[in-house]
Amino acid sequence: MRPTAENGKPDSRQDSAEEAATLALMALGWTLSDGGRADRLLALTGLDVDALRAGIDNPAILGAVLTFLSDHEPDLIACAEAIDTTPAALIAAQQRLNA
Repeated sequence: MRPTAENGKPDSRQDSAEEAATLALMALGWTLSDGGRADRLLALTGLDVDALRAGIDNPAILGAVLTFLSDHEPDLIACAEAIDTTPAALIAAQQRLNA
């Protein structure tokens, strides 16, 4: 059963958080598909492989992945194209996860 708000309708905040996490996971997959980019992610975020694995369901970790991409526009644009979304959707997901 889907979570509902007080009015009995599905909670769109839950949907929004799930969509943001899904986009972040797709972006993480894209980021890790290139060794150099993956190394840069770890170096710039301060994460290590174990922390990344352990935090795969943590909004802060997923938000850090999207922050990493948003800080380098060419990667942000390339990732958005590769996962069939828009840079704006990735930024919105980042903001949702970092809220």
